[in-house]
Amino acid sequence: MFIKFMTAIVPHSHSPVIGRFAPSPTGPLHFGTLVAAVASYLQARRTGGRWLVRIEDLDPPRVVAGSAAALLLLLEELGFEWDGPVVYQSTRFERYQSILEELRYRQLVFDCGCSRREILASAPHPGEEGPIYPGTCRHGVRGSRRERSVRLRVEDRDIHFVDGIQKEQRQNLEREVGDFVLYRADGVFAYQLAVVIDDMDAGVTHVVRGADLLFSTPRQIRLYHCLGAEPPAYFHHPLVLGADGQKLSKRDGDYTLINQVNGAAQLWRALAFLGQTPPPELLDATPHEVLGWGLANFSISRVGRENRPLEL
Repeated sequence: MFIKFMTAIVPHSHSPVIGRFAPSPTGPLHFGTLVAAVASYLQARRTGGRWLVRIEDLDPPRVVAGSAAALLLLLEELGFEWDGPVVYQSTRFERYQSILEELRYRQLVFDCGCSRREILASAPHPGEEGPIYPGTCRHGVRGSRRERSVRLRVEDRDIHFVDGIQKEQRQNLEREVGDFVLYRADGVFAYQLAVVIDDMDAGVTHVVRGADLLFSTPRQIRLYHCLGAEPPAYFHHPLVLGADGQKLSKRDGDYTLINQVNGAAQLWRALAFLGQTPPPELLDATPHEVLGWGLANFSISRVGRENRPLEL
């Protein structure tokens, strides 16, 4: 039976906090990812909560061999401690498939044979993340592509939620996104499906992550309610920008990469980026001491909203 979803989602206030950090193993740990680790870790630990780690190796061609192990080792050396075993998305495909079958049984998803070119040609307006899917295959496959994706049906109504950092957010999925993909035509489960199932199964109550994922949050809220589950509270911290004004990434050079030698200084910079004003003398401290200061002083309320470059 279809479960009607709420139109307003507010952060949990009384649940025991379970946070998580979910990096993709596509290369070395860089500063933008460290900011997400610091924010999620300290937000969970400061409230006496648990912190989980998940490796998002959903898309095999993007995975760099050995990077997950190297990242986990470096996190340990920097003083991070997580609860329970590390979860790898690549081990959970059967679980994703079972949820997809449940949604299909309830007629909440449909197969789509549209190519990107066909969607571009038929979409009346461009969306923030590409063309808005116009519902071409909602009532039967009409696209020309032999391979099929699977899309979740959306409705013409607003999803409203209050982000713990970015404040009130509102999005109409039908008008701004369209029916969205849960299983890609190339045989890969989509991020939107995997992240919801993973967080739901782990009991995650608070998601702290970068603002680049803010626009996709209403899709995840829609899926939570299709599955009869309550979404977590969301906190989207600002993005670190590179010299080109885009989200910082490994392409921005070695100065963004984290290692044992620069780990303490980069933790200090991550705290500063998150508005926490760590004392200058901590620049000469050990990584454990810097993170310890964060554990004693971190406040999510001091995190700003605006994306900005890393100050060197």
